[in-house]
Amino acid sequence: MGYAHEYANAVMHRGRIPMEPADFVPDWADGPRKGKFYPGAETYPLPDGDDLADAPAARGLLPAARDDADPGDRAAGFTLPLLSAMLKDSYGLTGRRLGVQANSDLSGLPFYTHANWSRGTAGGGGLYPVSVYWVSGPSGPLTPGIHYYDVHRHAVQRLLAGDVSGQVREALGADAPAGALDTDQYLVLGVKYWQNAFKYNSFSYHVVSTDLGTVVQTWRIWAGARGLRTAPVLWFDEPRLNGLLGVAGEEEGIFAVVPLHWDGPARETPRAAASEPGSRPAAAAPGPGPAHRPAVRHRDVERSRTVLEFPTVLDMHTATVARAADRPAPGALAAAAALPAPAGGTRAALPAPAFPEMPVRRALRGRRSSFGRFDAARPVTPAQLSAVLAACAATSLGGDADPADAVRLATLYAFVNHVEGIEPGAYAYEPDAGELRLVVPGPQGAFLQENYFLANYNLEQAGVVLVPTVRTTAVLDAVGDRGYRLAVGTAGAVAQTFYVAAAALELGAGVALGFDNISFIEKLGLGDGDEAPLLIMPLGHERPRPADFHHEIA
Repeated sequence: MGYAHEYANAVMHRGRIPMEPADFVPDWADGPRKGKFYPGAETYPLPDGDDLADAPAARGLLPAARDDADPGDRAAGFTLPLLSAMLKDSYGLTGRRLGVQANSDLSGLPFYTHANWSRGTAGGGGLYPVSVYWVSGPSGPLTPGIHYYDVHRHAVQRLLAGDVSGQVREALGADAPAGALDTDQYLVLGVKYWQNAFKYNSFSYHVVSTDLGTVVQTWRIWAGARGLRTAPVLWFDEPRLNGLLGVAGEEEGIFAVVPLHWDGPARETPRAAASEPGSRPAAAAPGPGPAHRPAVRHRDVERSRTVLEFPTVLDMHTATVARAADRPAPGALAAAAALPAPAGGTRAALPAPAFPEMPVRRALRGRRSSFGRFDAARPVTPAQLSAVLAACAATSLGGDADPADAVRLATLYAFVNHVEGIEPGAYAYEPDAGELRLVVPGPQGAFLQENYFLANYNLEQAGVVLVPTVRTTAVLDAVGDRGYRLAVGTAGAVAQTFYVAAAALELGAGVALGFDNISFIEKLGLGDGDEAPLLIMPLGHERPRPADFHHEIA
């Protein structure tokens, strides 16, 4: 049993036993930037992609809708306009949040220095610590090298010139999933710990693991709507990639590598050599002395005058990197799959899931948190609830631990407040049957509000509150401590699907980490098992005629 088990247990109990340092107070005035700053790096603007034909969000949310799509509507592979648009729609700044709501940052929003910019991807605490690096080889449209995605300018900064895609393939290893070694285009996801830890301290490793899931799932939805597949590789030689990117692992963990299939003539890569036991995909040139390994020399300039280290975060980083290249055996993750619902209980059948023909870009740009704006006067319909539940249940990160997307890790519970034709109560969702099974009868609004730490969501007014659980300790037992990123990242992916599905249905939504996890375990009768409630996700209609400000016409 590794350190990640201890950390997972502390996270579950933090509502009752605060994580150290319990007296920590963030220094907001000395906080870090929401993004990295590389002075002196060459910058290349990216096309915004607004002239690209959009695709229905339903194709990215529901496998059945994706399978039914016309083959002629599927992209052959990524191009610069497609990649640029995906980056903009996921992590780029697409608008400014100025609506009147109940979150604690409301008073500062009118000031530019405290502006809250909207993105298609949700981020824990709105901090967005994920760094996106594009490692591009000869088949790409730019000079081969490493480029950092600058979210504020929707541009890339060239950090290194030269083809180092072979270094990435070597780090992935010869047993990487099919397709991961047959390309020279990769998105590498780093997580700058201080960018989140300055607020969440020891809890931050959990939060940034959800951030991994939200951004990867945005790409899976966006690409899936166009017939493309993106899947993260989570097991690789992480210190090797830290060295390539010129970042210290204790400051920035490398959480995922996402291979991209590029549209255009196939270029030979060292895949054949990689498939031979003991060989390396990108061998160094022969010669005396140690092999030369290129590395980024540009350095991020930190805004904070004081940067703190939290031993718990460092210990989790050490634990998850210790066997980073030891990829789980095929089928290992099946032992941590979501458990079937027990027999018995009143059942409520739901309609077949379906979404309106809303474009995925519009859904992503319409995503927002409905802080304090839920209104029970208009209940959620069973059809709306069915669509959101089905999309969330179909969510997985895929990748090297589950390349066939065959293992469902998340179970969904629904705390029904105001849904047409469904009595209030706590239900378990059975995705194969499309049904809700009653677990706890009666109104749940008071329980929900009492066990939420903050005052920015009026949970009783939401039509329903969904709670995803993952068998976190079972994942760790099956694939090791590095599986913490997968387990909690899966919850983050579910959260992102939830937001996009709600936006596609023009419903209000929210996702929160600050609740008493143990109370939910007790309420749902999960004490004898290993299901861990990781999020609460309210869904419902918002009050009509909200106070807002359209910055784009100012």
